Amino acid sequence: MQNTLRKPALDAILESLLNSKQDNEFKMTHEGFKTSNSKAYDPRDLKICKTYHFEGSQGVVDSYTIYLIMSNDGLVGYSLDSANDFQKNEDSLYNWFITKIPVEDIG
Repeated sequence: MQNTLRKPALDAILESLLNSKQDNEFKMTHEGFKTSNSKAYDPRDLKICKTYHFEGSQGVVDSYTIYLIMSNDGLVGYSLDSANDFQKNEDSLYNWFITKIPVEDIG
């Protein structure tokens, strides 16, 4: 499920994740997605629970996508992809990786 929102909503989502202790950022490494727990996750270890797309006043140029992700060990967090990153991620490991994660909308 993808929702398109304005940028102020991005801050609200991130604040909500922080308040619910689900503010673990999944970052791309050559080993897979990692969070502050230093464990590397493969796409099969994760599922995308929700996707939000944020558009700024300049449209695609300043847009963001946030993926809410849950790991098979119960860790919940997010991955943030911006339009600026999209150009470099288009053929990158990140783009390949994020498309391999199954999507399971949990509302």
